[in-house]
Order: sequence, then structure tokens, then C-alpha cells
Amino acid sequence: MIKRSILWLKNNYQKVIDSIAFYPVFIAFLFLISSTLLISFDFSEMGMKLKAHFKWLNLEDASTVRSIVSAIAGGVISLTVFSFSMVMVVLNQAASQMSNRVLDKLIGNRFQQVVLGVYIGTIVYAFFLLSMVSDFKDQNDIPSLSTFALIGLVIFDIFLFIYFLHYITQSVKYEVIIKRIFEVTKTQLKGLCEGKYADVENCEQTQKFTIKCNSSGVFQGLDEDETLKILDKYDCNMYFIHRSGTFLIKNQPVAYITKDLCEEEIQEISSHIYLHTSESINYNPYFGLQQLTEVAVKALSPGVNDPGTAIISLRSLLILLAYLLEHKPGNGIKDANDQTRIICQVLTFEEAFNEFLLPIWDYGKTDRLVQYEFRRVLKQLYSIKENKTLELFMETIQEQMESQKTDLTAD
Repeated sequence: MIKRSILWLKNNYQKVIDSIAFYPVFIAFLFLISSTLLISFDFSEMGMKLKAHFKWLNLEDASTVRSIVSAIAGGVISLTVFSFSMVMVVLNQAASQMSNRVLDKLIGNRFQQVVLGVYIGTIVYAFFLLSMVSDFKDQNDIPSLSTFALIGLVIFDIFLFIYFLHYITQSVKYEVIIKRIFEVTKTQLKGLCEGKYADVENCEQTQKFTIKCNSSGVFQGLDEDETLKILDKYDCNMYFIHRSGTFLIKNQPVAYITKDLCEEEIQEISSHIYLHTSESINYNPYFGLQQLTEVAVKALSPGVNDPGTAIISLRSLLILLAYLLEHKPGNGIKDANDQTRIICQVLTFEEAFNEFLLPIWDYGKTDRLVQYEFRRVLKQLYSIKENKTLELFMETIQEQMESQKTDLTAD
């Protein structure tokens, strides 16, 4: 049972962390603990002495405290509703104008979640404080320190709201969203190319014993450390048939191993293979390349017709392809004894070029802005490293441009 729970946590860790509710719930819980400690200090001997020494910290009656806290609670609730109505507008605009696949970059934004958490925490604090206020005979027994702390917190919330207005107007810009996708994808690609992965010959094993999917879903990689321990224990190697981001149906082969293991041992290995209903750049950097392609294609569609956004996305995509042109992703994972135990499928530059760049060209090849941008950037790529795919594609671009000139002259 414990082992199954640990596996569930590992498989759903990223989903929980990326949830819009994770940080708000965590921060609200911290506020609840803080309010409990502060109110306890208010009624402690030291708090009483502090209020007795500084008379201006005392509030005269409980009704004043109730009025202040009630007004603060209602005001912050209104502030929260207004703030995140704006977030919903931003999400709707991004989904309609760019792609609903980029929503995770907005929903998973940490600053928005922290702001929501601070607002909810303030409300929790106010309600908890309100429940502690009663008609005290001695004004030193009124939680005035906690009330002043709440007032200070609300002032901070107001300034946070002002900055939040600025932030949300900036985050709706397409270049900001594209930049976020680009930065996360670049980080993950660096880990794949310059991290612990080894570059080994991607050859299939002659002796194959199949590991099948336990469920349908998108293959998102595996728990490397646990899988290496199991492979070391049984002294066998593992070869993946598909690369990350491939959708697989239940009971389809996902990998081969070099030793014929029993069903229980195979299930032990397959339990550490991630199959999710959705994709994430944190597991699969190629998904970031796909998102940039989708943004560019959507921008070039007749309904949107925004070649400027398509060019911004194209530039980010070409920077990542330039990185792949210079760095080959490692496909081997080694154990502690420096022995390659796992061989993965990785995307070569040529495959990435055909899969992520050509769809943009298919949609925008008649647009002169897109044509000139392709030609300028591909020349730079070719100067970095000569490549037959780039050479052929530049010839295709030139032919398309010459064809359009010919048509224009004929008209």
C-alpha cells in the first residue's frame, strides 16, 4: 500500500505542483497558522505587557474590531473576485488568439498563484480573527495587535493589487507567453544534451522481451533512478521503442528488455513508466517545440491573420533548432557503475526540422514576411553548421519567392 502510494505521488507530482490550487492552498494554510500564533501572542503575558506599555496599540471596544475586520474581509473578497476575473479574460484571449495548448503557461504562472494565495490567506486570517472577538471587559484583552497586523496586511494587498494590474497587462502579450515557452524548453533541452545522458549507438537489441503499456496515454518518460535500480537488480538493459510525446494505446509495446523476466518483475518495471493524459514540457522538451509551432500556425490562420506573432514564435523555434544543430541529445542513461542500462529515442535535428518547422512553412509560404524571415534565419543556421536539409529548404524558399515574382510580372 505504501509503495503504491509513493508511485502515485511520483506519477502525479507534476500535475499537483502545476495545479492552480496548489500554492493558494499552501499559502492560505500558512496564513492560518500565522494568525493562530499571532492571536495567541496577543493574549499572552508578553502581548498584554506590550499593549499596556504602548497605549496607542489598544482598541477601545470589541465592536470597533468587528467592524474593521468585517470591512476588510468583504473588501478583500471583492478584490480577489475582480483580480481573477481579469485572469479569466486573459486565459480566454490566449486560447482564442494563440492556442489553448499554451494555457498551462498562464495557469501555472507562479506569481498569479502567489497573489491568489495571499488574498485567500488574508480572508482566512480575517475570518479567524473575527471568530475570536467577543465582548471583553478589559480592553487589554481585545486582540488589537492582530487587528493592526491585519490592517498592515490589507495595505500590502492593495499595493500587490496595483502591481498585479501591471503584471497581468504584460503577461497577455504574445511575446511574453512565447518567451516563457522558449525558456522552459531551452532549459529542458540543455538537460537532455548537456546533462547526465550519454550519446550511445541507438541500436536495437537482438534479444527482445516486450514491456507493454498498463494504460492508454502519452508516453512522458520514466522514473530513471528507480528503473536503474531495478535493471541493476535483474542485470538487464532496456530499449524504448518510442520517444517522449508519443500517444500509446493500452497493451501496446513501449520498450524491450534483454532478459526474459516474469510478469511480476515486468510490472515492477512498467510501474515506473509515465503515461499521462496530457503533456508537459518538464517531462518532454519536444512538447515546447510543438507548442511554438502551434502558436505560429494559429497566428497564420485566416481567422487570426497575425504574421508578426508567427514570426516571433518562428524565431524562438529556430533558436532551439540551432541549439539542436550544435548539440546532439544524449540517448543513453547509465547506472552508478557507468554502464548504459537504458536507451531512449531522441529527436535528431532533421526530424525536428521536418516535424516543427515545415508546418509553419506550409501555412505561411505565400506570406512575404514569413518568406523573408525564413530566408534570413536559415542562412544564419547554415553558417553555423552546413546541413543538407537546410540547403534544400533554402532552395525551396528561393523557388517560392521567384515563383511569386513571376506571377506578379505576368499579371
